[in-house]
Amino acid sequence: MKYFYAIMEQEGDSAYGVTFPDLPGCFSAADRIEDVLSNASEALELWFDDQPEVEPMRMDQVKAAAADALAAGGTLLAVPFITNDHKVMRVNLSLERGILAAIDKAAGERRLTRSAFLAQAARNEITGAHQ
Repeated sequence: MKYFYAIMEQEGDSAYGVTFPDLPGCFSAADRIEDVLSNASEALELWFDDQPEVEPMRMDQVKAAAADALAAGGTLLAVPFITNDHKVMRVNLSLERGILAAIDKAAGERRLTRSAFLAQAARNEITGAHQ
């Protein structure tokens, strides 16, 4: 999995803004700090829907490109990028019977298949989108 470095900024009571120095036009915002990482990860996915995949800048390059924002109080943030290739792969997992029953119950309540539920749960865990 790739990580892109972003700059998170926030002034006063405004929303948290996130920009990616190496991805022009890729940005996100969040009212709550808890939503910053998941929103930024979603912004990456959306940006790459229309753009060719590129390698992330190294941290030192991002720091140089965003020196002013960092000096003004911005924070460097590593954002995971999960490629959307939509190719489904069959895998074999071993789970404790109790957790499998809980997964099936939660998936059923959300009208999801077990596979869809597990994929969504993994994505939420990786991107910090806990609810």
